Amino acid sequence: MKFNRLLLVLSVLTLSACATTDSSNPKDPYEEYNRGVWEFNRAIDKAILKPTAEGYQAITPDPIEKGISNFFSNLGEIETIINDLLQAKFGKAGRDTGRFLINSTLGLAGFLDPATEMGLEKEEEDFGQTLAAWGFDSGPYLMLPFIGPSTARDGIGFVVDKTALYSPYDELNDSQTEWSLRALDLIQTRAELLPLEEQLEQALDEYSLVRDAYLQRREFLIYDGRPPIEDDCEFEEDCEDW
Repeated sequence: MKFNRLLLVLSVLTLSACATTDSSNPKDPYEEYNRGVWEFNRAIDKAILKPTAEGYQAITPDPIEKGISNFFSNLGEIETIINDLLQAKFGKAGRDTGRFLINSTLGLAGFLDPATEMGLEKEEEDFGQTLAAWGFDSGPYLMLPFIGPSTARDGIGFVVDKTALYSPYDELNDSQTEWSLRALDLIQTRAELLPLEEQLEQALDEYSLVRDAYLQRREFLIYDGRPPIEDDCEFEEDCEDW
């Protein structure tokens, strides 16, 4: 387990230094490499993850599936709260803490989501966003084996979130229980993405669709839903015509 984590850290830190630049897209300079990894990940998904998620969804009643989704979402609030504090978003940290406490108690360990009904909407913060708040550039877009779309910054953030920051899984002394929960979390997450499968398969270029959607979503999250408007006007008089 520790070796796999170390391998991921090294791959994220060194890929941009050793890969060959082969794309005209400035955000995706290693497109040829990334497309190869995308095909690898997609093959594994079609062979294992997608069929498993479809089977899980077919046999699991909708209320139970929703409850499992809520449970893992509630566990993720701890990661969000820590990154709220690291970004000095203390008001948001207070709201997210309130959401976590309400769902952990009134929501029966998170299987229900009364906090949303009370107006405490779920928000996401991770260490990749924290690095962005600290001024770190995103670096090149990367497609990571088994993990999926990322950037150099988000890849490092992923490793920190899963290894350095507190995780409820750290409290489990039974490795079998831990990995069973992790597997269920993965399957549930994949099941939630099944409605997007048709749109993905109809795309002229699946890889580009996933890349562009990922980068846009990350920018949206980093700026808390208010990304800056890009100014495409080369001269001031051009802007006055709009």
